[in-house]
Amino acid sequence: MSAILEVVDLVKHYPAGGNWFGPRRVVHALDGVSFKLAHGETLAVVGESGCGKSTLARCLMRLSDPTSGNVLLGGIEIASGDQLRMRPLRRQMQIVFQDPYASLNPQRTVFQLLAEPLRLHQVCARHERRAKAAELLAAVGLRADFLDRHPHELSGGQRQRVAIARALALHPRVIICDEPVSGLDVSVQAQVINLLRRLQRDEGMSYIFISHDLGLVLRIAHRVAVMYLGQIVELGDAKALARRVMHPYSQALFSATPVADPSAAAGRRRIVLSGDLPSPIDLPTGCRFHMRCPYRQDICVEREPELKQVEDRLVRCHFAGEPDFPPAAGPNGYATTIHSTATDSAATRDVRATVA
Repeated sequence: MSAILEVVDLVKHYPAGGNWFGPRRVVHALDGVSFKLAHGETLAVVGESGCGKSTLARCLMRLSDPTSGNVLLGGIEIASGDQLRMRPLRRQMQIVFQDPYASLNPQRTVFQLLAEPLRLHQVCARHERRAKAAELLAAVGLRADFLDRHPHELSGGQRQRVAIARALALHPRVIICDEPVSGLDVSVQAQVINLLRRLQRDEGMSYIFISHDLGLVLRIAHRVAVMYLGQIVELGDAKALARRVMHPYSQALFSATPVADPSAAAGRRRIVLSGDLPSPIDLPTGCRFHMRCPYRQDICVEREPELKQVEDRLVRCHFAGEPDFPPAAGPNGYATTIHSTATDSAATRDVRATVA
């Protein structure tokens, strides 16, 4: 399947101050991120807060200019060049932010919010914009009388639907969803996710879905990219990762995923990593995860691993691919604690059942 979006060695560094006598300090938000997104595919990006997920979304949209690297949208380079050149390309890629109330201008009506991209990109004549806006609302399950309301008159789920309708206004080929349901209750989450899946099925859209909810990600994504400190540490098919993960960080992350089946949850063990996420300004030597890894060896401290092909996925680990690695738990003396996982709450089971 051909790629609609290709990212090659994307780097984003932010200046972190310093003084005249010391070296220039930078925040390593992204360091060499590469992946491809196929037509009609959903690629999920997961990881701890601060790993670079939202920075990746902003760089792909050119809301932040990358330090280096390439982003190809339909074979056209968009990571560099002036913003005027980007305008026609913005029709092909849109973004849905996490907080719809912050991303929607509270002083404008829903009609004004939806008509703005139609006007800027000259999608239709002025007298046709209201009818077009009503069509967009219908596509996301809202009535035409919502056009005259302001964002504060809508519920959280309704605001997010308006944000999705605005993203759909230009018929994009790629939509970046930056945690679009994290602030919504579980029933509304299910409605929004089912809406996105229906739009993908009907329109053939591709999604980059950024989320903390691994249980949700494994049900909607075709592939999953696990990020840690600005790098992808594991990238592979969602179903394959659900069966087995190869990177120790992915193992800890996936062990925290709730399981709706009490019998399955009873046999699982929770891996809790000790220590905080290292500073993106003062990165550790070697593998960036070695300070928290329960299986680290001398080579992990001395040499940074490459993202390599191991079986059906890409993994950034020196020992990936070795038999029985990673084991179920770390050896004694390492910074890993294992707990029994509890069964899902009723609310978690509800959204899983609704989305499935």
